Amino acid sequence: DYGRKGPSFPPQPKKPDYNEDSNFLQVNRSVNPTVYGDRETRIYTYWTVDGSNTTGCFDLLCPGFVQTTNEIVLGGVIRSIPVPGGLPWIMTLYIVKDIKTKNWWVQYQDNINIGYWPAEIFDSLSLTAETVQWGGEVYSSRLGHPGHTNTAMGSGQFPDFVFQDSGWTKRMRVRDNSMVLKYPEYAYAYTDDYRCYDVYLYWEYIADPEFYFGGPGRSYLCP
Repeated sequence: DYGRKGPSFPPQPKKPDYNEDSNFLQVNRSVNPTVYGDRETRIYTYWTVDGSNTTGCFDLLCPGFVQTTNEIVLGGVIRSIPVPGGLPWIMTLYIVKDIKTKNWWVQYQDNINIGYWPAEIFDSLSLTAETVQWGGEVYSSRLGHPGHTNTAMGSGQFPDFVFQDSGWTKRMRVRDNSMVLKYPEYAYAYTDDYRCYDVYLYWEYIADPEFYFGGPGRSYLCP
């Protein structure tokens, strides 16, 4: 019975709650012309302690993140970009808290520590994280209104449960003070506008829950 091992789901997912006191950390790959000046796919980190009102930044653009390796360049271009139906390219990323120093570390694959955010720059995150999210983001100033951006998420296709057709995330884990990687105990899927981008969390017939996400942005479904 995989349902007992996997995450549980609320009947009515709600939008994650961010406010001016929100502390959060991000690591992923991104296309961000505003920050990098081009449309290349890059690996990035981001942090803030007030919901991005006055604090935080990407990579090393402000004091905060401390890089400890020269093997990975934050903001560096990723050349291996998967295409629908093509060979998979898997990037494994971790955000892990050091229980001794309280610093939050970013790890690439299973053996490269990229660097860390010092514990002293945070408020709530100096103790623990309340929420963990996986997925994709696209900025649009016209969310819910005509004139939505045509920026694609993932492969630009809506999720269809076919490996490599859309964006996907597997091996989702969290770690508590036991230092053991575990399935998320409580998880749900959320999208701001399913007409533009969608997400499906799949867990009923597999031992390891996974989800598929993405979409084309502006289209006949998303004007």
